[in-house]
Amino acid sequence: MIQEIATLTITPGHEEAFEAAAAQAVPLFQKAPSALGFRLDRTIESPNEYTLTVGWQSLDDHTTGFRESAAFQQWRDLVGPHFAAVPHVKHTQHAYLGF
Repeated sequence: MIQEIATLTITPGHEEAFEAAAAQAVPLFQKAPSALGFRLDRTIESPNEYTLTVGWQSLDDHTTGFRESAAFQQWRDLVGPHFAAVPHVKHTQHAYLGF
C-alpha cells in the first residue's frame, strides 16, 4: 500500500466551495478499483492550504490507473477551478508505525 499525499493551495475565499466539491468527488475514489481511502485535511496555520491523502494498492494504480481514467478528469473538473497553484503530489509508504 502507498499513500498519495497532495498539497493543495486553494484560492482565498473558495475554501467552502472547494470542500463541497471534494466531498462530491468522494464516490469517484470509492469506485476506483484500487483506492483504499480518501482524507482531506485543512492546514490550521494557512486555512487555504489542504493536504489530500489517498491510499492506493500500488503507485501504478494511482499514476496510471486513476490518472488516466475518466474519474480523474471528473475530479479535476470539480476541484480544479478552486486551485490557486498546481498541486504538489508525492507518494509515501510506511517506514515505521509506532502506535
